Amino acid sequence: MLHDARRRPCSRTVTDATVHLAKVRAVTDPPPHILRSDALDNRERILGAARALFAAEGLDVPMREIARRAGVGPATLYRRFPTKQTLVTEAFEDEMRACYAIVDEGSADPDAWRGFRLVVEKICDLHARNRGFTDAFMAAYPGQVDLAAGRERTLNAVAGPARRATKTGPLRADFVLDDLILMLSAHRGIHATSAAVRIAASRRFAALVIQAFQAVPERSPLTRDAPPASGAPLGNG
Repeated sequence: MLHDARRRPCSRTVTDATVHLAKVRAVTDPPPHILRSDALDNRERILGAARALFAAEGLDVPMREIARRAGVGPATLYRRFPTKQTLVTEAFEDEMRACYAIVDEGSADPDAWRGFRLVVEKICDLHARNRGFTDAFMAAYPGQVDLAAGRERTLNAVAGPARRATKTGPLRADFVLDDLILMLSAHRGIHATSAAVRIAASRRFAALVIQAFQAVPERSPLTRDAPPASGAPLGNG
């Protein structure tokens, strides 16, 4: 009995200390959802910085420069993306998700023609901003991402608003989905001396394409935010 009596106070002391430590942790540790939110924010900033730098400078950009542009430490970058290839691949998949989001937004618009125009305009803008990244990724990692499946998903999503826009009149009756592929192929031919000029030329190209797709084209003025991609203004004859 004496032996048991001596053990009980010690047991209570350990238990009390454990409870106290748990209370301290409950007060000082950040809630789990805040950590998840911070991690998600870091991930998005890293991917955004990576996409921008890869598009402007190619895939040889140092990981430390990506971390600096994203506003995180190298340790945070490597914790989320242990290798350069992991980051490059995830950034490209993020690019594809951005494309899918544009198509889904256009498909959800109750005005089929407006949704169709949105898809043309925003996809052209996305490609104009990040074309360098796409080209570099495909050259460095051929076959890493199933582009055929991505194209099929995009075309299937656009098919709905395209059919509705054809029935209601704004979209020309002889439009086929292959016309979008032709349009994107032509859009890749835009070359410019700077990103700003390329984006401006892309917007003008999209406006021309939309007019060409209309059953009765609206001859609204085209945007002239910057000189032509060639840098040389056209004469009058």
